[in-house]
Amino acid sequence: MEPLLSVRNLKTYFYRRGTVIKAVDGVDFEIAPKGVLALIGESGCGKSVTALSLTRLVSANGRIVSGEIIFKGDDILKADRKKLEGIRGGEISYIFQDPATSFNPVFTIGEQIVEAIELHRGLSSHSARDCAAELLKSVEIPAPKERLGSYPHELSGGMKQRAMLAMAIASHPALLIADEPTTSLDVTIQMQILDLLNKLRQENGLAILLITHDFSVVAHMADEVAVMYLGKIVERASLREILDNPLHPYTVGLLGCIPKPGKPKGRLAFIEGSVAHPDCALLGCNFAQRCNLADDSCGEEMELVEVRPGHWVRCGKAGYRG
Repeated sequence: MEPLLSVRNLKTYFYRRGTVIKAVDGVDFEIAPKGVLALIGESGCGKSVTALSLTRLVSANGRIVSGEIIFKGDDILKADRKKLEGIRGGEISYIFQDPATSFNPVFTIGEQIVEAIELHRGLSSHSARDCAAELLKSVEIPAPKERLGSYPHELSGGMKQRAMLAMAIASHPALLIADEPTTSLDVTIQMQILDLLNKLRQENGLAILLITHDFSVVAHMADEVAVMYLGKIVERASLREILDNPLHPYTVGLLGCIPKPGKPKGRLAFIEGSVAHPDCALLGCNFAQRCNLADDSCGEEMELVEVRPGHWVRCGKAGYRG
């Protein structure tokens, strides 16, 4: 089956005061139709910039310097303005971690969802309003017709996220990009939102790019996982393969930080150090400064290599446990 989205050697750089920040530095991944790929890593590793690059939404001081973003057979980086407008919010939609900043506070929820429907589906105002109410119902918001008249500040965090999800699927997108969609919510509401995403995926045939730093979210949603560190994918495989047989030292470290039932109480495991700033000129492996397996050989640049069918890793010591 042809992938819905194929990203090849994507590089997105930012330019500031004579400094080049390589936020995304040669990223490759694919998403199958109706598939869920989780892009996981610490804050600052380039996950959100990758997501924004997919529809050319990087800020003014940023530039996609190379790569291909093949969506439904066409390269988005070569799309003209009219085609790009149809893709943004149409065939590819976004939801973000803080819905309070995604809605305009001076317009009702209904007005904003109706605008999206009119823009991408060409319905009349009356039909679009009926459609908006059905969308709110589909994301399990009670009294949907009444809620159309609510302003964002009148909804709880969980309700706002559901309304944001309703607006995201209003255009019947093929791909939904969910950037930390549960971070600002409490645990109970988080699981409700994840269950809702799974439900909408099944009902609407959505493919999802899920961006997160939380492996519990990944385990609940993903088919495949791409682990990102400082602008690069360091490991990519199926969810089961990543959980059962992580190979890159960074992936092993992330999984080791997760509290496990029955494990003796004590200090939680952690990865020493912190993510270097993207403008640092690091030679070889970006993770070497924090890796307890690093040696002189790690000063050489490593490519992403398929070490077994469907399991890719960027490390010369992949799988070594000492």
